[in-house]
Amino acid sequence: MPGLARHDLDALRLKIAALEKRPLLAEGAAMLAQRLGQAANDKGETADPLELLAAPNGLLHEVFADEQRQSAAALGFTFGLARQLLTTQRQAVLYLQLMGESQELGLPYGAGLTQFGIDPARLVIGRIDNMTELLWAMEEAIACRAVAGVIADLASHPKALDFTVSRRLSLRAAAAGTSAFLVRYGRGREASAAKLRWRISPAMSGEVPFDPRAPGIPRFQVEIEKGRLGDKTQRAEGKTMLVDWTENGFVSVEPRRRTATAVQRTAPPSRPVAAPLGHRLSQAG
Repeated sequence: MPGLARHDLDALRLKIAALEKRPLLAEGAAMLAQRLGQAANDKGETADPLELLAAPNGLLHEVFADEQRQSAAALGFTFGLARQLLTTQRQAVLYLQLMGESQELGLPYGAGLTQFGIDPARLVIGRIDNMTELLWAMEEAIACRAVAGVIADLASHPKALDFTVSRRLSLRAAAAGTSAFLVRYGRGREASAAKLRWRISPAMSGEVPFDPRAPGIPRFQVEIEKGRLGDKTQRAEGKTMLVDWTENGFVSVEPRRRTATAVQRTAPPSRPVAAPLGHRLSQAG
């Protein structure tokens, strides 16, 4: 529809939302718009990408990593988003995975979850036989008022997960106020009703004060590929940021190369050292 103007598309979306009687979709956009300071006389401003990390409940997210070996970064970022949704009423996070992909992707590590502020006791893991049952479990979990977020970690690109299914997940998430996350891998993209799509890659951590050579806190390079929560978020598409995960949540950092640290060499021994004798201990006295 090349001749269709933007305002015509917006009006069409509003009509569809009204027919489906899903006001929470609009409420989610309004909540984020208010948080971003969007006014009625918006003059082409762009949303702060960091603010999108505090998106409200009830949204469908897609989190992509280019390769499966970056799954730790993609999943860690997703758990960071889910952590911010936990409340006294919504105390659980559900993690779903296909049974055949468990060995390929692995499972969340309890001690690592603690670093992201998630009590491992709050995580419910589901290993499902096939994609049809996984999608059913995902929809049912989204409808549970005790769940803050539902994460589906998918190594493959199943045909069962098409636009219609993603639309159903998005509507269910909006109606229940539960966020859903599809963690996926590869550079290909399919049509989806997700409100936010993130592209995640691991980044070298910053220096720590006590030892510049030691690894720092988790750091992610985040690209906003899709934002469908108003014009300001849509104009944020393509923006890239570097964020650290701290005990207070995500914090934006400036890209900076770590300083080279000279290799510290130990002092030479004060006396000659005897060579070891094969597999036995040295016989030096």
